[in-house]
Amino acid sequence: MSSREICQHHDPLNGKEEQLYSALDLKSEILELKKQKDALILAHNYQLPEVQDIADYVGDSLGLSRQAAKTEQKIILFCGVHFMAETAAITCPNKKVLIPDLGAGCSLSDTINADQLRKWKSEHPGAVTVGYVNTSAEVKAELDYCCTSSNAVNVVRSIPSDREVLFLPDMFLGSYVAKMTERKNMYIWAGECHVHAGIKPQEVQEKLSQYTNAEFLVHPECSCTSSVMYDVACGDYGNRQVQILSTEGMMNHAKSSANKKFVVATETGILYRMRKQNPEKEFIPMSDSAVCKYMKMITLDKVYASLNEEKYEVKVPRNVAQKAQLAIERMLAIS
Repeated sequence: MSSREICQHHDPLNGKEEQLYSALDLKSEILELKKQKDALILAHNYQLPEVQDIADYVGDSLGLSRQAAKTEQKIILFCGVHFMAETAAITCPNKKVLIPDLGAGCSLSDTINADQLRKWKSEHPGAVTVGYVNTSAEVKAELDYCCTSSNAVNVVRSIPSDREVLFLPDMFLGSYVAKMTERKNMYIWAGECHVHAGIKPQEVQEKLSQYTNAEFLVHPECSCTSSVMYDVACGDYGNRQVQILSTEGMMNHAKSSANKKFVVATETGILYRMRKQNPEKEFIPMSDSAVCKYMKMITLDKVYASLNEEKYEVKVPRNVAQKAQLAIERMLAIS
């Protein structure tokens, strides 16, 4: 029996003492379990700080997929949302993939299903389908290419210019990719992430007016991205540095930039890692309310329970996984 279990069964602690115990010892219990179970813990940039702290690797969807694909551990514990764990299960069919909470879904992934995609494809015979990694396994099985925000532009650029492209499901990322590639034969699904869609252009102007010397980092899923690109092209930002980047792109840029202050337009969870890696720099959220309730469903207690009981396992039917594998492999091959 672990020290955590001994404490729970034999030591009647009051509420404050129990919280103190959890804060001090739960992390070490998880790290010990990880060794016993031969497990790899992956955490997305939007996870709670304490969850990021116990992960072997913290990153964006592409980085997490690559780490999962090359791991030698028997168990992959995915601290993220369900489609991410599904992707790991597809790329690692011989591993046990766990997610601490089955309810950790994705509002963007929910905007399209496989039947809707098949109907859309039937309306554009011969088109190449490119789907954001924020989709279900069943949708991925219908794709030609999978992509993330960090390689979506390069994926679309790799497709012959005379082929129609169906891009799904994020309309803001799709609009950004269409502008960057200057592709005229690209059709975009009208889906959105509820968190990024909530970051509005007027909010950007108000925040940036408060921090005149800050560099501006914006995720291409944000509803403000198109207007930001237009404003940059028109010179409305003057000498202010503006970068449209994936979450991992933001991390890398923040580390290498000479600037000391940044306004960040994405889910607020990334700020913890940014501040941790760059303690001498200041990071300001574009919106304090840009919080993904699904990402925040993963807690240390749930991580512990998931590892201890080896729950909840994420499985993808073999026929679906085999179809989705090619699209994911193409994503992993394009940087």
